[in-house]
Order: sequence, then C-alpha cells, then structure tokens
Amino acid sequence: MALLEQWQKVAYNEKADRGELQRFWQRYFLLEKGVYEQLLTNPDEKVEGTVKELAEKYNLSVMEMTGFLDGINDSLVEANPIDTMEEDTKVNLVFDKEKLYKNMVDAKADWLYELPQWKEIFDDEKRRALFLEQKKSGTVHVGKKVGRNDPCPCGSGKKYKYCCGR
Repeated sequence: MALLEQWQKVAYNEKADRGELQRFWQRYFLLEKGVYEQLLTNPDEKVEGTVKELAEKYNLSVMEMTGFLDGINDSLVEANPIDTMEEDTKVNLVFDKEKLYKNMVDAKADWLYELPQWKEIFDDEKRRALFLEQKKSGTVHVGKKVGRNDPCPCGSGKKYKYCCGR
C-alpha cells in the first residue's frame, strides 16, 4: 500500500474517536509549522532526498512526512509523485513562494501564513496583495439576472421567454 493511502487512512479515519483525531491534527499542525519555519528560513535552498531522508532531516516519522508532502505538493515548482511514493522515493521541497503563501491563505492556515519568516521573503505590501488576491479568487460574482420579459441577451431582439429562456 502506498504511503499516501496509509496516511489518509489514519488522518481521515471517520471511525476514530473525535478527541483522538483532534489531538492527532493538533500535534501534526505543530510539526508542520516547525518544518515550514525551517524551510522559510532559507527559501531558496534546494531540498531533495528520499521520503525517509527528509523525514529524518525534519525529525518526523515517515507518515508525518507523507502528510507534509501531500500538503505542500500543490505549491511545489515540480510536483512529487505522492500517489505512488514509498520510503525510498526521491522527492523535493522546492516551492514557489507566492503559490505557497496563497495556498496557506486558501487553507485558512493562519499559523502558517503569519509565520515571521514570511517578513524576510515578502514585505507587508506584497503579503497583503497576495492575501487579497487569494481571497478574491474564491469570490463568485453573479451577473444581473435576465427577467422573462427582458430582451434576450443573445441579441435576437425577442423577449428572453420566447428565445433562450425556453
């Protein structure tokens, strides 16, 4: 069984005790924050290795590293093969800074996008701009509703109810 499947069985186990699952995620989020603090301290470092090597480097279990890789994968310059990865699979943590920041905002992970290391990467104005850009990307703008008796927006000259509203 691939590592990601094992991670998902534990992390998203609907049969687990709610309190136990909550403690699991609290512990995981602390570990995740520690890894991000290290990565963001030197954001241009090219971090590579096997899943097991990176787990050892950041003092995580292989399962915790699997969860971390699953979370960061969308923010990487080159995605890792997370669906099929095993302990000896070569992976990287080379991330796109803007994409990572926006993904943290999208995940509502304020404990991550408010890390002090971001101040060394982006100034206040840039962080605010990225934050707003991400928030606005999820906003749906609904246009004016066409009434039954309004002229059809297709330009036929007919009423909407006799044209495209059928």
